[in-house]
Amino acid sequence: ADMLCFIYKIYKTTDSNSFTFIVQGSDQKCKSGPVDLVFLIDSSRSVRPHEFETMRKFMIDILNTLDIGPNATRVGVVQYSSQVRSEFSLKTHSTLDTMVKSINQIIPLAQGTMTGLAIRYVMNVAFSAEEGDRPKIPNVAVIVTDGRPQDRVAEVAAEAREKGIEIYAVGVARADMTSLRAMASLPFEDHVFLVESFDLIHQFGLQFQDKLCGVDLCSESDHGCEHICESSPGSFHCLCLPGYTLNADGKTCAAIDLCSEGKHHCEQICISSPGSFSCDCNKGYKLNDDKKTCSMIDYCSFGNHSCDHRCVSVLSGFHCRCNEGYRLLADGKTCRAIDLCAEGKHDCEQICVSAPDAFTCDCNKGYTLNEDEKTCTPIDLCADGKHDCEQICISAPGVFTCDCNKGFKLNKDNRTCTNVDMCSTVEHGCEHQCVSTPGSYYCICPDGNLLQEDGKSCGRTGVRIHVQPLCAPACRSANIDLVLLIDGSKSVRPQNFELVKKFVNQVVDSLDVSAHGTRVGLVQYSSRVRTEFPLNMYHSADEIKAAVAYMEKGTMTGLALKHMLENSFSEAEGARPLGRNIPRIGLVFTDGRSQDDITEYAKRAKEAGITMYAVGVGKAVEDELREIASEPVEKHFYYTTDFSAINTIAENLKLNVCPVSPCVNRCQSKFCFCARLSAEESQGEIEVKDPCACENLVEFQQATMSSLEQFTQKHILF
Repeated sequence: ADMLCFIYKIYKTTDSNSFTFIVQGSDQKCKSGPVDLVFLIDSSRSVRPHEFETMRKFMIDILNTLDIGPNATRVGVVQYSSQVRSEFSLKTHSTLDTMVKSINQIIPLAQGTMTGLAIRYVMNVAFSAEEGDRPKIPNVAVIVTDGRPQDRVAEVAAEAREKGIEIYAVGVARADMTSLRAMASLPFEDHVFLVESFDLIHQFGLQFQDKLCGVDLCSESDHGCEHICESSPGSFHCLCLPGYTLNADGKTCAAIDLCSEGKHHCEQICISSPGSFSCDCNKGYKLNDDKKTCSMIDYCSFGNHSCDHRCVSVLSGFHCRCNEGYRLLADGKTCRAIDLCAEGKHDCEQICVSAPDAFTCDCNKGYTLNEDEKTCTPIDLCADGKHDCEQICISAPGVFTCDCNKGFKLNKDNRTCTNVDMCSTVEHGCEHQCVSTPGSYYCICPDGNLLQEDGKSCGRTGVRIHVQPLCAPACRSANIDLVLLIDGSKSVRPQNFELVKKFVNQVVDSLDVSAHGTRVGLVQYSSRVRTEFPLNMYHSADEIKAAVAYMEKGTMTGLALKHMLENSFSEAEGARPLGRNIPRIGLVFTDGRSQDDITEYAKRAKEAGITMYAVGVGKAVEDELREIASEPVEKHFYYTTDFSAINTIAENLKLNVCPVSPCVNRCQSKFCFCARLSAEESQGEIEVKDPCACENLVEFQQATMSSLEQFTQKHILF
């Protein structure tokens, strides 16, 4: 009674079931404990003059309700925009009149909105002992703003709250709610206020006064509520317990008949009681655990249905049903699986595996299921490189067998091969000694004797003949510059690229690779061209076979031919001068269509005297291969649909790549051989001559007679 004189005014709200009782106090001051209060007001340019006047009145109205004095409530005012200015501190005024006079003299700064800067000033300066802050007295800051801060406020506001400053954030019109919540103390519902205009800012004044004075009208007055009284700032209103509604007098309550109002959710029957209800079911049904819905009596639960799978209750009894994938038989109880495989309702190519009303496909042994999960593809262990055959792998679905090249036989392990000893298996006719080679043989004579022209008998006189079996797979006497162009595009999968490397190895193994014999260079191409090694880099077959890597990109065959012509057969990369008459051979290997034009450089390569071979596999285009190949095309062009067949191509290719002497027409018996000059052998490279030319035959005879005793059997090439 000593704090407020209550005058009750009753206002009916829009809710017909509740009333709000607003209590306005007399002019008696709030007698709450002492507090140090600082107003932090936004005077930025967005605050119009009449709005700033409303803010003056807002502060003065709050001050009129407070007990102002040195030992009661102290008040300071700080305004801010782009800068901060203290209008008066906590210790400046001790009476309300002088405070009001100072507030009326404030001139707005009319600049930006540096709210964070202002909060730091209040924390460090306004609430300091020098400015009148008292120890152990609550510090309260009221921030009034109409805009979004132009600096960071969250960190400095958190620091101020940690120092014990209670912050109220009042936003007007364009103020940002997120920024207000970042500044204010908890709970937000008591410390954050947002009003639509400065004209409504007095609403916060009433609530702030109530918070500061702490008057509970429900406990301090005779409210007359029958059930519940709930206080709100400056007022109270009556509420009813659940199941009751507030009567027109705003104080008494009446029981709600939820059943008659349809607010019960009962499926069948609603039984009402004051403020509540219960549910029940019609005859033949029972109430479920949710106490709302009803279920029929479950005849299946009696255990006498004899259903094979499922029993379904109905009003008059029950009937049987089958699980998915089964069908009910004529007895109405038994279920049988639906076998789509047996009924032919599938599209599996080989094996159908049945499940009730479903199926999956499988393949026979040696086949693998394709991505369509229906068709099957034979497992080609040879093409996949999953075999251990030494020479030839012959594939069948899921299995393989091994075979050997001509002149070899398969060992008992059915994997490795052994050279066939031709000398022991044929009538060789050698007078002195027979020497076997893979798929062939040749005769030699003792020291001091020369092999005669029949290739079998020996004598003291005659021509020392170096015999080369042209039917044999090797051509160790060949002296050539060979450049291999290998397709390393992504269509050549890694397992197939291993077969390509074996193809290269087979060709290289048949050559006399050395600095002065056959030189081999390798260029790999895809969407770019890369010289793996030039003609003058490696001097042995083993070095060459270890130097190939996989590129995996496009197929630029034309670019590769250009690179070969302009670079690979240059003397800078090891090609021997054209005047030396060393044959130049280019071998192109590809598995697909070229992505660029090959016509120009295929023609220019052949015009430059390069003998071109073209080998194609799989999706290689025959017309492109023929355009690359030299004349006659049939001897320089090879194609196969499967990578596993390139071993056969390699065998055929070796016989054509090896240059043959003009004397090849001299054939004896069933083995072809030819005489080759040996007299022009020096410490350097061998000069290639026509041994059938007359002048060379004379030269050969003279050289042979003069050095007859100096040559030994070690000069025999084969």
